[in-house]
Amino acid sequence: MSYETPAVGRRRLLLMAPAAAAAATTADPAGAAPLPIARTTGHPGADARAARIDVHHHYTAPAWLAWAERAGLVDPAQLPWWTRWDLDTTLALMDRAGIAKAVVSPAMPVRGFTSPAQRRESVAVALDAAAELTAAHPDRFAFFTPVFPDDPETSRWSIARGLDELGAVGVQTRANTRGVYLGDPSHDRLLAELDERSAVINTHPHELPGSDPAKPAVPGIPAFYCDFPLDTTRAAVNLILNGTLDRYPRLSFVLPHGGGFLPFIATRMEAFAHFLTPKTDAARVRAYLHRFYYDTAAPLGEPAASALLAVADPTRILYGSDWPASPAATITDIAGPALDRDSGLTLLQRRRINRDNALRLMPALADRPRTPGR
Repeated sequence: MSYETPAVGRRRLLLMAPAAAAAATTADPAGAAPLPIARTTGHPGADARAARIDVHHHYTAPAWLAWAERAGLVDPAQLPWWTRWDLDTTLALMDRAGIAKAVVSPAMPVRGFTSPAQRRESVAVALDAAAELTAAHPDRFAFFTPVFPDDPETSRWSIARGLDELGAVGVQTRANTRGVYLGDPSHDRLLAELDERSAVINTHPHELPGSDPAKPAVPGIPAFYCDFPLDTTRAAVNLILNGTLDRYPRLSFVLPHGGGFLPFIATRMEAFAHFLTPKTDAARVRAYLHRFYYDTAAPLGEPAASALLAVADPTRILYGSDWPASPAATITDIAGPALDRDSGLTLLQRRRINRDNALRLMPALADRPRTPGR
Protein backbone atom coordinates (compact mmCIF):
# COMPACT_ATOMS: atom_id res chain seq x y z
CA MET A 1 0.00 0.00 0.00
CA SER A 2 1.04 3.62 -0.33
CA TYR A 3 3.64 4.66 2.17
CA GLU A 4 2.95 8.35 1.80
CA THR A 5 0.04 10.70 1.35
CA PRO A 6 0.25 14.21 -0.13
CA ALA A 7 -1.05 15.66 3.13
CA VAL A 8 1.91 14.30 5.10
CA GLY A 9 4.38 16.39 3.08
CA ARG A 10 7.96 16.48 4.29
CA ARG A 11 6.99 14.81 7.56
CA ARG A 12 6.00 11.64 5.85
CA LEU A 13 6.47 8.20 7.36
CA LEU A 14 8.20 5.07 6.26
CA LEU A 15 7.16 1.89 8.01
CA MET A 16 10.51 0.21 8.27
CA ALA A 17 9.97 -2.24 6.32
CA PRO A 18 13.13 -8.40 8.33
CA ALA A 19 16.06 -23.01 15.95
CA ALA A 20 13.36 -25.01 14.67
CA ALA A 21 12.10 -27.18 17.50
CA ALA A 22 13.69 -30.58 17.91
CA ALA A 23 11.99 -32.84 15.44
CA ALA A 24 12.45 -34.91 12.32
CA THR A 25 14.60 -33.59 9.46
CA THR A 26 13.74 -33.83 5.80
CA ALA A 27 16.24 -33.57 2.96
CA ASP A 28 15.60 -30.74 0.55
CA PRO A 29 14.70 -31.92 -2.99
CA ALA A 30 17.31 -29.56 -4.43
CA GLY A 31 20.05 -31.22 -2.40
CA ALA A 32 20.38 -28.68 0.40
CA ALA A 33 21.32 -29.74 3.90
CA PRO A 34 18.47 -31.30 5.92
CA LEU A 35 16.16 -28.67 7.37
CA PRO A 36 14.89 -29.04 10.94
CA ILE A 37 11.12 -29.27 10.89
CA ALA A 38 9.20 -27.83 13.84
CA ARG A 39 6.72 -30.15 15.49
CA THR A 40 3.06 -29.50 14.78
CA THR A 41 1.86 -29.83 18.37
CA GLY A 42 -0.72 -27.09 18.77
CA HIS A 43 -0.40 -26.16 15.10
CA PRO A 44 -2.97 -28.05 13.00
CA GLY A 45 -2.02 -28.90 9.43
CA ALA A 46 1.12 -30.52 8.12
CA ASP A 47 1.82 -27.45 5.96
CA ALA A 48 1.70 -25.13 9.02
CA ARG A 49 -0.98 -22.93 7.50
CA ALA A 50 -2.26 -22.30 11.04
CA ALA A 51 1.22 -21.59 12.44
CA ARG A 52 2.67 -19.04 10.04
CA ILE A 53 5.55 -16.76 10.95
CA ASP A 54 5.06 -13.35 9.37
CA VAL A 55 8.27 -11.44 8.57
CA HIS A 56 6.55 -8.49 6.86
CA HIS A 57 4.46 -6.66 9.46
CA HIS A 58 4.45 -2.86 9.82
CA TYR A 59 4.15 -1.57 13.37
CA THR A 60 3.20 2.02 14.07
CA ALA A 61 3.19 1.96 17.86
CA PRO A 62 0.47 4.13 19.44
CA ALA A 63 3.10 5.35 21.93
CA TRP A 64 5.36 6.40 19.08
CA LEU A 65 2.51 8.22 17.31
CA ALA A 66 1.72 10.14 20.48
CA TRP A 67 5.39 11.12 20.85
CA ALA A 68 5.68 12.13 17.18
CA GLU A 69 2.55 14.28 17.43
CA ARG A 70 3.90 16.06 20.52
CA ALA A 71 7.18 16.63 18.66
CA GLY A 72 5.35 18.14 15.70
CA LEU A 73 6.55 15.42 13.32
CA VAL A 74 3.14 14.10 12.32
CA ASP A 75 -0.50 15.07 12.24
CA PRO A 76 -2.42 11.84 12.98
CA ALA A 77 -5.49 13.15 11.17
CA GLN A 78 -3.51 13.29 7.93
CA LEU A 79 -1.87 9.87 8.17
CA PRO A 80 -3.05 6.86 6.14
CA TRP A 81 -5.11 4.10 7.70
CA TRP A 82 -2.26 1.64 8.13
CA THR A 83 -0.56 3.84 10.74
CA ARG A 84 -3.44 3.20 13.16
CA TRP A 85 -2.10 -0.11 14.45
CA ASP A 86 -4.31 -1.73 17.09
CA LEU A 87 -3.40 -4.79 19.17
CA ASP A 88 -6.83 -6.42 19.35
CA THR A 89 -7.50 -5.92 15.64
CA THR A 90 -4.05 -7.25 14.79
CA LEU A 91 -4.38 -10.37 16.96
CA ALA A 92 -7.79 -11.08 15.45
CA LEU A 93 -6.36 -10.78 11.93
CA MET A 94 -3.41 -12.99 12.83
CA ASP A 95 -5.75 -15.68 14.15
CA ARG A 96 -7.90 -15.57 11.01
CA ALA A 97 -4.83 -15.70 8.75
CA GLY A 98 -3.14 -18.49 10.69
CA ILE A 99 -0.24 -16.27 11.79
CA ALA A 100 1.27 -17.65 14.98
CA LYS A 101 3.95 -14.97 15.29
CA ALA A 102 4.75 -11.70 13.53
CA VAL A 103 8.13 -9.98 13.34
CA VAL A 104 7.21 -6.30 13.43
CA SER A 105 9.10 -3.41 11.83
CA PRO A 106 8.75 -0.23 13.92
CA ALA A 107 7.61 2.98 12.24
CA MET A 108 10.33 5.52 11.53
CA PRO A 109 10.17 9.05 10.11
CA VAL A 110 12.00 9.54 6.85
CA ARG A 111 13.10 13.09 7.64
CA GLY A 112 11.93 16.26 9.32
CA PHE A 113 13.91 15.95 12.54
CA THR A 114 15.18 19.09 14.20
CA SER A 115 18.39 17.43 15.37
CA PRO A 116 20.25 14.08 15.46
CA ALA A 117 19.22 13.81 19.10
CA GLN A 118 15.55 13.97 18.16
CA ARG A 119 16.01 11.22 15.59
CA ARG A 120 17.65 9.00 18.20
CA GLU A 121 14.82 9.76 20.62
CA SER A 122 12.37 8.69 17.92
CA VAL A 123 14.19 5.39 17.52
CA ALA A 124 14.27 4.90 21.30
CA VAL A 125 10.54 5.44 21.65
CA ALA A 126 9.78 3.05 18.77
CA LEU A 127 12.15 0.37 20.07
CA ASP A 128 10.81 0.59 23.62
CA ALA A 129 7.29 0.16 22.27
CA ALA A 130 8.31 -2.87 20.21
CA ALA A 131 10.12 -4.40 23.18
CA GLU A 132 7.08 -3.86 25.42
CA LEU A 133 4.84 -5.49 22.82
CA THR A 134 7.06 -8.56 22.52
CA ALA A 135 7.50 -8.81 26.29
CA ALA A 136 3.73 -8.75 26.79
CA HIS A 137 3.09 -11.24 23.96
CA PRO A 138 6.33 -13.22 23.46
CA ASP A 139 4.50 -16.05 21.71
CA ARG A 140 2.96 -13.68 19.14
CA PHE A 141 5.52 -10.97 18.35
CA ALA A 142 9.22 -10.32 17.72
CA PHE A 143 10.79 -7.26 16.10
CA PHE A 144 13.48 -5.83 13.84
CA THR A 145 15.56 -2.83 14.89
CA PRO A 146 15.95 -0.03 12.30
CA VAL A 147 19.25 0.99 10.73
CA PHE A 148 19.93 4.01 8.56
CA PRO A 149 22.79 3.76 6.05
CA ASP A 150 23.04 7.55 5.91
CA ASP A 151 23.36 7.83 9.70
CA PRO A 152 26.04 5.43 11.01
CA GLU A 153 26.01 6.79 14.56
CA THR A 154 22.27 6.33 15.06
CA SER A 155 22.50 2.95 13.36
CA ARG A 156 25.22 1.74 15.74
CA TRP A 157 23.17 2.94 18.68
CA SER A 158 20.06 1.19 17.33
CA ILE A 159 22.00 -2.04 16.77
CA ALA A 160 23.35 -2.03 20.33
CA ARG A 161 20.00 -1.07 21.84
CA GLY A 162 17.80 -3.26 19.66
CA LEU A 163 19.91 -6.38 19.10
CA ASP A 164 22.01 -6.49 22.25
CA GLU A 165 19.71 -5.08 24.92
CA LEU A 166 16.14 -5.62 23.74
CA GLY A 167 16.42 -8.86 21.77
CA ALA A 168 15.58 -7.86 18.19
CA VAL A 169 15.90 -10.77 15.74
CA GLY A 170 17.41 -8.67 12.94
CA VAL A 171 17.56 -5.19 11.44
CA GLN A 172 15.30 -3.29 9.07
CA THR A 173 16.38 -0.82 6.41
CA ARG A 174 15.28 0.81 3.16
CA ALA A 175 16.20 -0.31 -0.34
CA ASN A 176 17.55 3.17 -1.03
CA THR A 177 18.40 6.05 1.26
CA ARG A 178 18.41 9.47 -0.40
CA GLY A 179 19.04 7.76 -3.74
CA VAL A 180 21.91 5.56 -2.53
CA TYR A 181 21.09 1.86 -2.82
CA LEU A 182 22.03 -0.97 -0.51
CA GLY A 183 25.47 -2.34 -1.24
CA ASP A 184 27.00 1.04 -2.02
CA PRO A 185 30.62 1.27 -0.75
CA SER A 186 29.52 4.02 1.64
CA HIS A 187 27.59 1.33 3.55
CA ASP A 188 30.62 -0.89 4.11
CA ARG A 189 31.29 0.16 7.70
CA LEU A 190 27.70 -0.56 8.73
CA LEU A 191 27.56 -3.84 6.81
CA ALA A 192 30.86 -4.98 8.32
CA GLU A 193 29.47 -4.45 11.82
CA LEU A 194 26.31 -6.34 10.94
CA ASP A 195 28.36 -9.13 9.33
CA GLU A 196 30.20 -9.61 12.62
CA ARG A 197 26.80 -10.31 14.17
CA SER A 198 25.61 -12.60 11.34
CA ALA A 199 22.65 -10.25 11.06
CA VAL A 200 19.41 -10.71 9.18
CA ILE A 201 18.75 -7.54 7.15
CA ASN A 202 15.09 -7.12 6.31
CA THR A 203 14.56 -4.60 3.53
CA HIS A 204 11.65 -2.50 2.31
CA PRO A 205 11.20 -0.29 -0.76
CA HIS A 206 10.19 3.33 -0.92
CA GLU A 207 9.72 5.98 -3.60
CA LEU A 208 12.25 5.90 -6.42
CA PRO A 209 15.07 8.46 -6.20
CA GLY A 210 14.04 11.82 -7.61
CA SER A 211 10.33 11.16 -7.32
CA ASP A 212 7.88 13.39 -5.49
CA PRO A 213 5.74 11.42 -3.01
CA ALA A 214 3.04 14.07 -3.25
CA LYS A 215 2.84 13.69 -7.03
CA PRO A 216 3.02 10.23 -8.63
CA ALA A 217 5.30 10.02 -11.66
CA VAL A 218 2.34 8.71 -13.65
CA PRO A 219 -0.96 10.33 -12.62
CA GLY A 220 -3.27 7.88 -10.94
CA ILE A 221 -0.59 5.24 -10.27
CA PRO A 222 0.59 5.29 -6.64
CA ALA A 223 4.25 4.56 -5.89
CA PHE A 224 3.60 1.22 -4.21
CA TYR A 225 1.95 -0.12 -7.36
CA CYS A 226 5.00 -0.23 -9.65
CA ASP A 227 7.81 1.82 -8.11
CA PHE A 228 8.18 -0.25 -4.94
CA PRO A 229 8.95 -3.51 -6.81
CA LEU A 230 11.47 -1.62 -8.96
CA ASP A 231 13.09 -0.10 -5.87
CA THR A 232 13.59 -3.59 -4.40
CA THR A 233 14.93 -4.87 -7.72
CA ARG A 234 17.44 -2.04 -8.00
CA ALA A 235 18.71 -2.75 -4.48
CA ALA A 236 19.11 -6.45 -5.23
CA VAL A 237 21.00 -5.78 -8.47
CA ASN A 238 23.26 -3.31 -6.67
CA LEU A 239 24.04 -5.91 -4.01
CA ILE A 240 24.92 -8.35 -6.80
CA LEU A 241 27.02 -5.79 -8.68
CA ASN A 242 29.04 -4.90 -5.59
CA GLY A 243 29.54 -8.49 -4.46
CA THR A 244 28.16 -7.61 -1.04
CA LEU A 245 27.42 -11.18 0.05
CA ASP A 246 30.88 -12.28 -1.03
CA ARG A 247 32.51 -9.60 1.11
CA TYR A 248 30.06 -10.09 4.00
CA PRO A 249 29.09 -13.77 3.78
CA ARG A 250 27.37 -13.91 7.17
CA LEU A 251 24.70 -11.39 6.20
CA SER A 252 21.23 -12.54 5.18
CA PHE A 253 19.18 -10.11 3.06
CA VAL A 254 15.39 -10.52 2.93
CA LEU A 255 13.81 -9.02 -0.19
CA PRO A 256 10.12 -8.12 0.21
CA HIS A 257 7.21 -8.69 -2.16
CA GLY A 258 8.74 -11.77 -3.75
CA GLY A 259 11.88 -9.86 -4.72
CA GLY A 260 10.05 -7.22 -6.74
CA PHE A 261 10.70 -7.75 -10.46
CA LEU A 262 13.82 -9.83 -9.82
CA PRO A 263 12.35 -13.29 -10.59
CA PHE A 264 10.85 -12.05 -13.84
CA ILE A 265 14.09 -10.57 -15.17
CA ALA A 266 16.47 -13.26 -13.91
CA THR A 267 17.28 -14.56 -17.40
CA ARG A 268 17.70 -11.01 -18.68
CA MET A 269 20.08 -10.24 -15.81
CA GLU A 270 22.24 -13.28 -16.54
CA ALA A 271 22.29 -12.68 -20.30
CA PHE A 272 23.31 -9.03 -19.93
CA ALA A 273 25.48 -9.21 -16.80
CA HIS A 274 28.45 -8.00 -18.84
CA PHE A 275 26.65 -4.69 -19.47
CA LEU A 276 26.89 -3.79 -15.79
CA THR A 277 29.72 -1.54 -14.66
CA PRO A 278 32.00 -3.16 -13.75
CA LYS A 279 31.19 -6.20 -15.86
CA THR A 280 29.70 -8.99 -13.81
CA ASP A 281 29.77 -12.72 -14.42
CA ALA A 282 26.41 -14.38 -15.03
CA ALA A 283 27.38 -16.99 -12.45
CA ARG A 284 27.37 -14.34 -9.73
CA VAL A 285 23.88 -13.26 -10.72
CA ARG A 286 22.70 -16.85 -10.55
CA ALA A 287 24.39 -17.46 -7.20
CA TYR A 288 22.94 -14.36 -5.58
CA LEU A 289 19.43 -15.22 -6.70
CA HIS A 290 19.80 -18.35 -4.59
CA ARG A 291 21.43 -16.56 -1.65
CA PHE A 292 18.79 -13.89 -1.10
CA TYR A 293 15.74 -14.54 1.06
CA TYR A 294 12.32 -13.50 -0.23
CA ASP A 295 8.97 -12.88 1.44
CA THR A 296 5.56 -13.59 -0.05
CA ALA A 297 3.93 -10.20 0.64
CA ALA A 298 2.49 -8.85 -2.61
CA PRO A 299 0.26 -10.93 -2.54
CA LEU A 300 1.83 -13.62 -4.69
CA GLY A 301 -0.47 -15.64 -6.93
CA GLU A 302 0.57 -18.78 -8.80
CA PRO A 303 2.29 -17.00 -11.74
CA ALA A 304 4.47 -14.89 -9.42
CA ALA A 305 5.12 -17.81 -7.09
CA SER A 306 6.15 -19.98 -10.03
CA ALA A 307 8.56 -17.32 -11.26
CA LEU A 308 10.05 -17.02 -7.78
CA LEU A 309 10.44 -20.78 -7.38
CA ALA A 310 12.19 -20.94 -10.74
CA VAL A 311 15.08 -18.77 -9.51
CA ALA A 312 15.03 -18.89 -5.71
CA ASP A 313 16.10 -21.51 -3.20
CA PRO A 314 12.80 -22.87 -1.78
CA THR A 315 14.35 -22.91 1.70
CA ARG A 316 14.77 -19.12 1.48
CA ILE A 317 11.17 -18.07 0.88
CA LEU A 318 9.37 -16.65 3.91
CA TYR A 319 5.74 -15.85 4.63
CA GLY A 320 4.88 -12.14 4.71
CA SER A 321 1.47 -10.51 5.18
CA ASP A 322 2.23 -6.76 4.72
CA TRP A 323 -0.27 -6.02 7.50
CA PRO A 324 -1.73 -3.47 8.00
CA ALA A 325 -0.71 -1.92 4.67
CA SER A 326 -2.52 -4.83 3.03
CA PRO A 327 -6.18 -4.97 4.11
CA ALA A 328 -7.37 -7.91 6.19
CA ALA A 329 -9.48 -9.32 3.36
CA THR A 330 -6.48 -9.35 1.02
CA ILE A 331 -4.48 -11.34 3.56
CA THR A 332 -7.18 -13.82 4.58
CA ASP A 333 -9.20 -14.20 1.35
CA ILE A 334 -6.58 -13.77 -1.39
CA ALA A 335 -2.98 -14.17 -0.26
CA GLY A 336 -3.46 -16.99 2.22
CA PRO A 337 -5.68 -19.19 0.03
CA ALA A 338 -3.37 -18.59 -2.97
CA LEU A 339 -0.44 -19.95 -0.98
CA ASP A 340 -2.50 -22.84 0.42
CA ARG A 341 -3.59 -24.08 -2.98
CA ASP A 342 -0.53 -23.25 -5.10
CA SER A 343 -0.10 -26.37 -7.23
CA GLY A 344 3.59 -25.57 -7.82
CA LEU A 345 4.45 -26.09 -4.15
CA THR A 346 4.92 -29.39 -2.40
CA LEU A 347 3.52 -29.79 1.11
CA LEU A 348 7.06 -29.60 2.50
CA GLN A 349 7.82 -26.40 0.58
CA ARG A 350 4.58 -24.84 1.77
CA ARG A 351 5.37 -25.74 5.35
CA ARG A 352 8.83 -24.24 5.04
CA ILE A 353 7.47 -21.01 3.57
CA ASN A 354 4.78 -20.74 6.23
CA ARG A 355 7.05 -21.37 9.17
CA ASP A 356 10.20 -23.46 9.12
CA ASN A 357 12.35 -21.27 6.85
CA ALA A 358 11.87 -18.35 9.26
CA LEU A 359 12.78 -20.53 12.23
CA ARG A 360 15.92 -21.66 10.52
CA LEU A 361 16.91 -18.08 9.62
CA MET A 362 15.97 -16.58 13.01
CA PRO A 363 16.14 -19.35 15.64
CA ALA A 364 15.14 -16.97 18.44
CA LEU A 365 11.60 -17.03 17.06
CA ALA A 366 11.12 -20.55 18.44
CA ASP A 367 10.79 -19.46 22.03
CA ARG A 368 7.48 -20.93 23.15
CA PRO A 369 4.30 -22.44 21.70
CA ARG A 370 1.46 -20.19 20.74
CA THR A 371 -1.42 -19.43 23.13
CA PRO A 372 -4.64 -19.36 21.05
CA GLY A 373 -6.38 -15.99 21.02
CA ARG A 374 -3.38 -14.12 22.42
